[in-house]
Order: sequence, then structure tokens, then C-alpha cells
Amino acid sequence: MAQKTIEVEGMTCGHCKSAVEGALSELEGVKSADVNLDANNVNVEYDESKVTEASMAEAIEDQGYDVKQ
Repeated sequence: MAQKTIEVEGMTCGHCKSAVEGALSELEGVKSADVNLDANNVNVEYDESKVTEASMAEAIEDQGYDVKQ
């Protein structure tokens, strides 16, 4: 399992947290996703053989948030 902290802009509330965590959790290979609203990021634990960083970023952006690369 790999771990990655993804910087995300635009998250301000509990709904934002739920939307991002939910979108990531639906991806095959994502074991856990934990949003930190204060730090504007999400910590993801995932299987590198099943999901890419690009697909995780796309899932976040599809929810209406900006991923800082």
C-alpha cells in the first residue's frame, strides 16, 4: 500500500469532506481517504497497482475542487 497527501483547494465544510472522501472511496484500490479541512488536503492510502494519482485527482476535480499538483 502507498500513501499520498493530495493538496485540494476549495474545501470548506463537512459536505466538502464527505464529497471528496466518498469520491475517492469509490475508486477501486483506495483503502482509505481522510480529509483535513484545516490543512486543505486529503491523505489517501491506496494500492498503486489498481489506482493512479491521476485518477484520484480526477475524482476530486469531478466533485468541483481543485487539486494542486
